[in-house]
Amino acid sequence: MTDRVNPAEIVQRQLDAYNAKNMEAWLATYAPDAEQFTLHGGLIAKGHAALRERMRVRFAEPQLHATLLQRTVMANVVIDHERIRRNFAEGSGTVEMLCIYEVAGDVIQKASFVLAAPVIDKTLHP
Repeated sequence: MTDRVNPAEIVQRQLDAYNAKNMEAWLATYAPDAEQFTLHGGLIAKGHAALRERMRVRFAEPQLHATLLQRTVMANVVIDHERIRRNFAEGSGTVEMLCIYEVAGDVIQKASFVLAAPVIDKTLHP
């Protein structure tokens, strides 16, 4: 038996904190030097200070909420397919996202993201 936390549990805590807009709980799921990337692309943020600044803006969105559509776990890698309700410049809508998390110990060390095109809610914004 091990005291090691299941990587899926860590990612779920991250998702729950994201939906609660709880910055401290969200940051606690990431390593202090964690990195976020676009998939096969550039660095989005590195370290808690940059992560905090990036999410401060996101957590201010009134409609922000992520719905988990599917999760795949292989060893320490967790891949979530999510639909996220956001407040875009064009109005309220959703965007689908693939989130690839690499867990080391009991925190997320690296995360990469793939975003689809946003879908604006036409019933609210004709």
